[in-house]
Amino acid sequence: MTPQIKSYNAAMPESHQPIADALAILIDANLKKFECKVWHRTAVWFIGGNPIVGYSSRKKGVQLMFWSGQSFGEAGLIASGSFKAAEIHYCDLSEINPSDINRWLLQATSIQWDYKNIVKRKGVLEKIGHW
Repeated sequence: MTPQIKSYNAAMPESHQPIADALAILIDANLKKFECKVWHRTAVWFIGGNPIVGYSSRKKGVQLMFWSGQSFGEAGLIASGSFKAAEIHYCDLSEINPSDINRWLLQATSIQWDYKNIVKRKGVLEKIGHW
């Protein structure tokens, strides 16, 4: 976990910190070679400048979001926003299922929509990665 992500987690409400730490450890274990930073008040991991997964503190818990998650075909993720993102919320550390997250992270590395260039394409998403 990078110092920036550690500081980000430490600034969360106390009840969210163990959840955020657990998510960061799981994500880092799967995405060691990829960039991670706090981006738009969210801890985010990127592949080639394209956001793929991130988490943030919300009123109802810690939100884990996959930018291309709707394309995973997973029942545990809920559609989020008007593009292809999907999310899940955790209110307690015991709700985290590492097997689910590891599976979703594997999918996130190959099933991607190009959010990096969405502004250039005037809101049109294109598939990238190895579907």
